[in-house]
Amino acid sequence: MPQLQQFDPTVDAVLSRMRALDAALPERDGIAVFNRVYLAVTEAVDRRIDAGRFPDARAAITLDVRFAERYLAAVDTVSDGRRPPACWRPLFQFRRHPGVRPMQFALAGINAHIGHDLALAVVDSCRSLRCEPADLEDEFDRVGDLLVSLEEHIREELMPGPDLLQIADPLTHLLGSWSLERAREATWTAARALWALRRLPDVAEEFTERLDTAVGFAGRMLLTPLLD
Repeated sequence: MPQLQQFDPTVDAVLSRMRALDAALPERDGIAVFNRVYLAVTEAVDRRIDAGRFPDARAAITLDVRFAERYLAAVDTVSDGRRPPACWRPLFQFRRHPGVRPMQFALAGINAHIGHDLALAVVDSCRSLRCEPADLEDEFDRVGDLLVSLEEHIREELMPGPDLLQIADPLTHLLGSWSLERAREATWTAARALWALRRLPDVAEEFTERLDTAVGFAGRMLLTPLLD
């Protein structure tokens, strides 16, 4: 299972990276669309941590940062001319496709990040904090609840208006096949499985590769180009 370099940047450092990407990327770029959504989520988590809404602030910060590192590592991998994880490849491949709508970019990024990265981030956090996944379940659930609450806002903001019903009909059908709530539940199961497999590195690596591939396949479906 791939592990990130073990260092502890702050939430502020993560936010700085995301804001720099927001300023540098073209607005219509698919990575920019996802980055804006993720930046809003991370800012909301940061505010809740500061307000004492997480019982274990250290655990919440560790999970938040380890989670963000996975996305930023994928961005850096592509910037360096290397292939990102399979879960991220569709978004990077289709990021400038004129037939893909902003809502599709946003959900494809969320699919990659929740479906694959979050499970690995839980394991990363357990290693850093020397704890079990069960010790992070409250933080996992609170971050997940925030994501679910923001999903409706994202859909309202990025879905086409009533003047584009010809596009909205297939888009609604396409996006209705994916559920953030189901993805979150599957991710928690995957995180627990990966933690249980940590002493079987070959099996853990195979499990991670299959998870990566499956999430990438779902992302490719979400990015099906829609004709004007």
